[in-house]
Amino acid sequence: MNIIGTMQREQLVIRRLEEGDSFAELTTLLHRAYAPLAAAGLRFGATQQTEDETKQRALGGECYVAELDGVIVGTITLRSPGPCAIHDRVKLYADPGVYAFEQLGIEPVHKGRGIGKALMDHVEGRAKALGGARIACDTSERATQLVEMYVRRGYEIVDTVQWDETNYRSVVLAKRL
Repeated sequence: MNIIGTMQREQLVIRRLEEGDSFAELTTLLHRAYAPLAAAGLRFGATQQTEDETKQRALGGECYVAELDGVIVGTITLRSPGPCAIHDRVKLYADPGVYAFEQLGIEPVHKGRGIGKALMDHVEGRAKALGGARIACDTSERATQLVEMYVRRGYEIVDTVQWDETNYRSVVLAKRL
């Protein structure tokens, strides 16, 4: 458990997903977090994924949650380098020194409070501690606010990919650790 700080008298805690945490609740959190992107016509996996898909993705890496006073308000999953179905589509993800993150989502009422930054700081630090040279992610090239946020954090666009399940082209972004 990593206590990050307080937010207007609420305590923010970043911790690893635990056995008792609900994948149903995590799925609905992701649906709410990605709803504005869905409303803009972007078909992100997290806008429509099932509870089983959330579980599979979360357990496919190190899933972390952000809590405010014991309530989960955000999540992110860090993927280790190694064999994975996405590696045949994005060469960078197959690189043994590259960690990747996915399923970054914040409850809409808590956006803009630094929770996403805290989650990203956490997985970037974790990837570096595990010996990663870089960390990467991908997002819709049409999600310009997200792309700009990653660029401000030091990520660079290094590739593009068209996923079968999406209706947009994604940019792949990477950052040196």
